[in-house]
Amino acid sequence: MKAVSVVTIRKELKHKSNEELAELCLRLSRFKKENKELLTYLLFEADSEAGYIETVKEEMDEQFETINTDSYFYIKKSVRKILRNTKKYIRYSLNKETEVELLLYFCKKLKAMKPSISRNTTLTNIYDRNIEAITKKVLNLHEDLQYDFNMELEDL
Repeated sequence: MKAVSVVTIRKELKHKSNEELAELCLRLSRFKKENKELLTYLLFEADSEAGYIETVKEEMDEQFETINTDSYFYIKKSVRKILRNTKKYIRYSLNKETEVELLLYFCKKLKAMKPSISRNTTLTNIYDRNIEAITKKVLNLHEDLQYDFNMELEDL
């Protein structure tokens, strides 16, 4: 089965009643964990972006604490997983400030990690790529926010 375009889906959804839309959302949430997480964000956490950022940061802290530091192989796998989850949460928000703030926090945690990432090329590259991405995204923000985020970038 081939999926139809978003435009077609949007047109079809306009013809549905509120009850039918609610039923479609509930049915959609049964199939993938990401769908359920997105609905949770939209229904409960979209109103308080600061609270959402804090919960994501807490989850990142927990994930960084559980990293197996026996070898750089396990560290790389765990760091990639944390970054993948962080980017997933950024996609839910669609807010550029949230994106920059979460990526900055990820880089801070990565840089402060023991053993040092400077001894591993892959981890250093992950860090450098994210710093470059943050720098590009900061340019699209308001001037006051640019100044604040650039100060944090300089600290890193």
